Amino acid sequence: MSSELHVILGTGPVGCWIARTLRGQGYAVRAVNRNGVRPDLMPADVEVVAADVSIARQATEVARGASVVYQALNPPYHKWHEFFPGLQAAALTAAKAVGARYVSIENLYMYDSSKPMNEDSPNAPRSRKGSLRARMAEEVMAAHGRGEIQAAALRSSDYYGPGVLGSALGEMVFGNLVAGKKAQVVGSAEMPHSFAYIEDVGRAAAMLGTREEALGKVWITPHAPAHTQRTMIEIACRKLAVRPRIAVISPFMMRMAGMFVPVARASVEMMYEFTEPFVVDSNRIQQTFQLEPTPVDAGIERTVSWFKQRAGEH
Repeated sequence: MSSELHVILGTGPVGCWIARTLRGQGYAVRAVNRNGVRPDLMPADVEVVAADVSIARQATEVARGASVVYQALNPPYHKWHEFFPGLQAAALTAAKAVGARYVSIENLYMYDSSKPMNEDSPNAPRSRKGSLRARMAEEVMAAHGRGEIQAAALRSSDYYGPGVLGSALGEMVFGNLVAGKKAQVVGSAEMPHSFAYIEDVGRAAAMLGTREEALGKVWITPHAPAHTQRTMIEIACRKLAVRPRIAVISPFMMRMAGMFVPVARASVEMMYEFTEPFVVDSNRIQQTFQLEPTPVDAGIERTVSWFKQRAGEH
């Protein structure tokens, strides 16, 4: 077992799959959340501690001894502007204070998505959230450029997989199908959309945390070829031996829901991701680190199995 300690800020699906990868490689792992509760997907031999990471002092305390800090925090969707910059600032302060490498878990909201997106795609955010993520991403690389930290950034499209509930391909799709209900998708069921399988995200983040040549750069998680949401659902339905039933939530419906539901209101500006093609080119990380994306068929099979198991436990 390695003597290196890897500290993961955040125990959502990304944090859990980073931890599972690192433990499989023999690294010591400490995971941090607000309540100290261990999620089901978090390995039993990972140290789970409670801290308010928005407070730099607490973030620094839980990062003590770390060789690598992973910033996998994600505040409520409708409160990004309120909480995200402060969370990142405290996480960066902690990594600098303890001399740890820093892996920033990011998304693709800042990119021009009119063509397949890669690490060289121009920043052209079309939303307030995209502008925020662009600013935050620039802060990470600026801190690296100043020599305050050694950082790498990992960007992914929408997640799916075991443990992923709140994504476009989460509970409202797989959970509904397992329960015998219609899958609910946003925007359009007919546009090609790249999805990131959550185990691939965990593996890629761990790779960036343990490889010197990753530092100072932005990387995009390995993504399987883009499919439409309809195709993803049809594959899931074949696994479940049920007939595909799909309900599409249009931008108009999302705006109406947003009058009463804050998360829906926060989602309206991002609907273009699902009403237009949203396609990722992840060749760089695949070729540099020999990381291949999980094929969609295999990813959906594991996802459906996890949702079936979860339904059986409730």
